Amino acid sequence: MTPDIPTSEKPANRAPPAPIKFRRASNADREAIEALQVAAYHRQHLLGLEPPPLKAEYGEIIERMEVWLAEERDRLRGILILDVREGDLLIWSIAAAPDAQGQGLGQIMLDAAEVRAGQLGRHIIRLNTGAVQQTLIGWYGRHGYGIETIEIVDERQLTHMIKRLPEPQTP
Repeated sequence: MTPDIPTSEKPANRAPPAPIKFRRASNADREAIEALQVAAYHRQHLLGLEPPPLKAEYGEIIERMEVWLAEERDRLRGILILDVREGDLLIWSIAAAPDAQGQGLGQIMLDAAEVRAGQLGRHIIRLNTGAVQQTLIGWYGRHGYGIETIEIVDERQLTHMIKRLPEPQTP
C-alpha cells in the first residue's frame, strides 16, 4: 500500500465521507504506517519532541501488538495501535492523517478501542500522552479518560490516562 497523505486538501475538494473500515495491519503495510505516523506527529516533532511512535521499530510493533488501519475508500486515514496486556488494553498510538484530523476519526478510533477491549474482556483502557499536549489531554478527558499519574521521562512530562469501561451485567 502506498501512503496517500495529502496535507493541503481543502474540505470543498474532498469527496463526502465514506464509512471507516478497520483491518489488521501486516508487514506489507509497514511503509504506509511509518509514513502516516511521521505525518500525524509532525507538529510534535516541530516542538522539539520525539514522540515514541516516531522512534518505534514497526516490524516488531506489528508482530507484538494489534495494529489496526482505519481506511476510507481503501485509503489509509488513521492507525490505532493496541497493546493487549494483563488486565488492561493500552492505546499505544492513535494517529490520524493530517487531512483527517478534526473530522471525528479520533472518536471513531477511540470507539474501536473500546469495542476491542470488550471483545478481549478488558474493562480498563489506558493511554499515555505528553503533558505538553494539553489539547490532547483535554480531548481525551472529554471522551471519558482521567489522569491516572504524571511522570517525568527523559526530561519530559508524561501523562498516564485511564478509562474504566462498564463490566457486562450477568443475568
